[in-house]
Amino acid sequence: MERHNKLMQTPVTVVILAAGLGTRMKSRKAKVLHRAGGRTLIEHAVATALQLAPPERICVVVGHQGDQVRAAVRTPGIGFVEQKEQKGTGHALLVGREVLEPLGGYLVIMYGDGPLLRVETLRRLIDKVEDDAGALLTALLDDPTGYGRIIRGDACDDDSIQAIVEQKAATPEQLRIREANMGIYCYRSELFWKHAGEIRANNPAGEYYLTDMVEILRAAGHGIRALRIDDAREALGINNRIELAEADRLLRERKLRQLMLDGVTIEKPETVTVDPDVSIGADTIIGPFAQILGKTRMGEDCRVGACSIIEDSEIGDAVEIGPFTFVRASQVERAAQIGPFARLRFGNLVEEGAHVGNFVELKKAHLGAGSKANHLAYLGDTEIGARSNIGAGTITCNYDGMHKHQTIIGKQAFVGSNSTLVAPLEIGDGAYLGAGSVITDAVPPDALALGRARQVIKPGWAAKRKQRG
Repeated sequence: MERHNKLMQTPVTVVILAAGLGTRMKSRKAKVLHRAGGRTLIEHAVATALQLAPPERICVVVGHQGDQVRAAVRTPGIGFVEQKEQKGTGHALLVGREVLEPLGGYLVIMYGDGPLLRVETLRRLIDKVEDDAGALLTALLDDPTGYGRIIRGDACDDDSIQAIVEQKAATPEQLRIREANMGIYCYRSELFWKHAGEIRANNPAGEYYLTDMVEILRAAGHGIRALRIDDAREALGINNRIELAEADRLLRERKLRQLMLDGVTIEKPETVTVDPDVSIGADTIIGPFAQILGKTRMGEDCRVGACSIIEDSEIGDAVEIGPFTFVRASQVERAAQIGPFARLRFGNLVEEGAHVGNFVELKKAHLGAGSKANHLAYLGDTEIGARSNIGAGTITCNYDGMHKHQTIIGKQAFVGSNSTLVAPLEIGDGAYLGAGSVITDAVPPDALALGRARQVIKPGWAAKRKQRG
């Protein structure tokens, strides 16, 4: 514990390498801008780094589509260095030397395309440095083709590394080694920068490789240690769409597992999608094929029906969301009922105990406590007071072809079925609107408004028409 506390007192600088083209993705978009588990790959890397260091000690090395990568990193204070030419991982560090070297402490180097890397693993890597110059992550791979092989040092010290041998330079015996370099490092900053200038591009690719630092530091009398991780997938980068899909699956599994451990019931979790920034209270039940996305916050004792989608919304306790319901950028208060087959587009507030039923659509609507719109309605740009009832087929006509207008309905009002409310319009508390009415003028409180043509009956008209035919 004393050793751990000592390490944690040493500042950490994190460098995220995100300058590559990612040609194997077969995409016009930079690799780190692809999404898995609800975030772009670069957002995952930054979120992990922020658990180790403050923003001002995090630096992202950008290159291809650098402006878009900068835009994807929304945390203020994070620094960027541009690698205009991709001349290897060592070169990526060297172009940022002027910014990074004065920061001191520990220097952690990771990649922008490795969303599965856990902060706990990086903390263990920092701990592993101890009194040596640095440490790196390794893993046993069934097929390590393409990876640098780890050559261990003294047999009495299993963690000491003698060298990293790249695939092309390895002997047949070395190629049989399954332990591979994962390319994630922690160095003592002062030692790294003291010797970083010794990296040479004396290889067929003409690039500067970070892997050379192992032999450089050993030649200077410093040790490098290895931290072997149990699950190699944690440190693997994303190179193609198949690996992207697998990373998405694994990230989703992590999120769902944590939610279930925290007391959320998830029915058929293999079908459910929950984004990383979502929070869900205990005893909530999530049905099959539901999607809870963005920064949604959901309370306790809720129920989300099958195939529903909730995005960037605030959901109170004991809310019931029926199957096949869509809720976006809206607030739903305690014990409200939404759906099934309802659509809350954006900007809505549904107060406590209100009901929004099947095939009801809300847009920038405020539905007061205990109010009901149970069937087949469109309520746009609308304020509805508490305990009002909106009949089936009601429409607020909020658009005149050029501008949007608001409808205001008071408390305990009754709107009959198939009513058409032409905004701008105000209906007073306790008013009644007759079914089938077209309402264009304000309705006073407690009044009855009818806006429909008088029914006319012509006996025998249909029979005469048939005779003429």
